[in-house]
Amino acid sequence: MKASPVWKTNHQSQLSLLPPSYDDFIPGHHPVRVVNTIIDQVDISSIERSYKGGGTSSYHPRVLLKVLIYAYLRNLYSSRKIEQALGENVHFMWLSGGIQPDHNTIANFRSGKLKRKFKKIFNQVVLLLAAQGALNIKDIYVDGTKIEANANRYTFVWGKSIKTSRERIKKQLKELWSYVETVCAEEEQRPNEPDNFEAIDPAEVAKAIDNINRALEGKKVDAKVRQKLNYAKKNWPGNIAKYNRQQAQMGQRNSISKTDPDATFMRMKDDHMQNGQLKPGYNFLASSSNQYLTNYTLGQTTADTTLLKDHLEDFIDGYVEPPQILTADAGFGSEENYTDLENKGIEAFVKYNYFHKEQKQTKEQPNPFHSDQLYYNKDTDTYYCPMGQAMPNIGSYKKGTKTGFEQTITRYQALNCKGCPLRSPCHKAKDNRIIERNFNLMRLKSKARALLTSQRGIEKRKQRCWDVEAIFGNIKQNMNFKRFMLRGLDKVNVEIGLIAMAHNLKKYSLAL
Repeated sequence: MKASPVWKTNHQSQLSLLPPSYDDFIPGHHPVRVVNTIIDQVDISSIERSYKGGGTSSYHPRVLLKVLIYAYLRNLYSSRKIEQALGENVHFMWLSGGIQPDHNTIANFRSGKLKRKFKKIFNQVVLLLAAQGALNIKDIYVDGTKIEANANRYTFVWGKSIKTSRERIKKQLKELWSYVETVCAEEEQRPNEPDNFEAIDPAEVAKAIDNINRALEGKKVDAKVRQKLNYAKKNWPGNIAKYNRQQAQMGQRNSISKTDPDATFMRMKDDHMQNGQLKPGYNFLASSSNQYLTNYTLGQTTADTTLLKDHLEDFIDGYVEPPQILTADAGFGSEENYTDLENKGIEAFVKYNYFHKEQKQTKEQPNPFHSDQLYYNKDTDTYYCPMGQAMPNIGSYKKGTKTGFEQTITRYQALNCKGCPLRSPCHKAKDNRIIERNFNLMRLKSKARALLTSQRGIEKRKQRCWDVEAIFGNIKQNMNFKRFMLRGLDKVNVEIGLIAMAHNLKKYSLAL
């Protein structure tokens, strides 16, 4: 005979003599307790000072900070969803002490009160974790990833388009003045030519158009020219002002988004169109230790190479001293970065371009015609070509990078390549072969190569992959943070800081 099921008792309508405490529902090592304990230890006086006295009472910034960090730890990024959780989720109720600020209060605190102040709080938490032995700020791994901005993907401005539009206005102004000269020549008059036709200042453009109109006053003018002049007077000064404003927002970048001018269009791996489309975004540069984030910065350029110096300066600003050891991928290997790392006394395990190709070639026969394979006599400062012909020093020149770093390039030229049986595989130039050598970069690359190919360097290169790149995978996949919620560099910096803090505290709570 089949036994009847036994149902567990339901106490939905049962009254309690004493109301339960929120604390009874929170396990001892729950992440919400970790957030509460850690944030209670940090100094937030800089945020407290931003509040004005008088008026009604305010929610304490420490409580709002705890709520925001725990919300990001639970993948809640919308202020409305955080507001909802404060009234429904027992963990949020316990953490906030029962207060229920609305979404406007939460959003204003995140984008206003935390702006330019959150980074110091993040640094304090990192130092607390370092004191607990969870991480080591003296030995870091650096890498970058791109995160999409909260901006329209199809409204953007290119630096080249601004230049082209200015040149077009300049050209049309000159064409209009040529028409004025043609009309006046028929009447044997010589008008005074405007000072310039440079399409840079709106007032100058308007003045040039007025001069053209005055020169044509009382004369028979082609209807199309008159129409063009009316259009120019109405639109061109305003357009030039718009181009100037966009150029100022763009700075040294090559593009901006119209809906978030601080964002730059970048090619990203997680492309929603799957066709290599550019999207507005920020370059998130991270330092890690034991899969904890020790520092973060946001760049507005696509190349990681140009961001490392500022990232290190930000690290020093937060922790007073630079790291002792730094490991990074080939995207950071440049003469400027190597020089900066050397000047700061940092042991750098940083790959350069073609490092892996070099390692592969060492197992094969190297190209004997490559400039790296040519014999160099340091005493006479002379290279020798594969045929043994001397290639004396013919001078050097300075070369500046986009960031303003100055390189010294030395040139060497063969005396006579005519009739050489090895000329075809040696070089394709019409004249005698010239090679260019950057001795400082060669020295720095040799130093980096020795570190990278050592046993310790191999271990560092292996660890970098699972140390810092695992963090990006966690943020984008597990935390589902692939696009910013806020706009503007200052606000986005707060948001990525909250993500970094949530990542660290979640990992720390799992390790307890």
